[in-house]
Amino acid sequence: MNDPLVYLNGAMTPLSAAHISVLDRGFIFGDGIYEVIPVYQRRMFRASQHLARLFRSLEAIGIPNPHSKEEWLQHIQQVMDAHEADDQMVYLQVTRGVARRAHAFPKEVTPTVFIMTNPIVLPTPDAREHGVACVSMEDRRWLHCEIKSISLLGNVLAAQNAAEHQVTESIQFRDDFLSEASASNVWIVKDGVLMGPPKDHLILEGIRYALIEELCAQLHIPFEMRRISRAEVYAADEIMLSSATKEILAVVKLDEQTIGNGLPGPIYQQLYAAYQLAKAA
Repeated sequence: MNDPLVYLNGAMTPLSAAHISVLDRGFIFGDGIYEVIPVYQRRMFRASQHLARLFRSLEAIGIPNPHSKEEWLQHIQQVMDAHEADDQMVYLQVTRGVARRAHAFPKEVTPTVFIMTNPIVLPTPDAREHGVACVSMEDRRWLHCEIKSISLLGNVLAAQNAAEHQVTESIQFRDDFLSEASASNVWIVKDGVLMGPPKDHLILEGIRYALIEELCAQLHIPFEMRRISRAEVYAADEIMLSSATKEILAVVKLDEQTIGNGLPGPIYQQLYAAYQLAKAA
């Protein structure tokens, strides 16, 4: 589809015709939030959880929610229906709106709402079978990572760092403790226990956070959320990434160090299989 239909401020329009003002605060300040919802066989996956996070992010930065949950679902469905792919990745963005450039919140401004979708791109069969490599770096982002903000320069720089090292992700550490990757949550396994960093302001709580906890309960895999040191990460039996596009993905090399035996491990295999069942349910 060369010029797909998108939703912008109440109307469906070709992407090439979708325009916003240069005074939109999303463009000027990065003053807005976003959400990404995977779609499998034209069904949104965990849409309620994604919309709940959207609403939390809007509230956190004081943008009035422009739609009810039902209205959001209707608008998303419109965009999905206009796209030819069965498996999609829906992108939602809300900015504070258009106003004279001044840092403080303007009064009586209407939020800008944008929705688009693209075919979802998942890891290759080779990446699934053999795992991927990552590089480490210091986490120098701001201290409200729990907000899914469109101000993503820190994440962009981390992703570029991974690209320059020709690896899949940059795994970040703050004060020598694991935070997250540029666009993924990070998990480790040691002695059969799956561990992830606590849900606080230092990470974005991925929707897969709760899902992985649920899958661990189903599979009787011990699950912990706590601060994880850099040394523990390098000594892990397994490392995994999770995100809407990666789903769950095994990391077999971090910097120049092989993780475990250098192959995707048994906990990953169990979780990935259970994830596929959850998608199809």
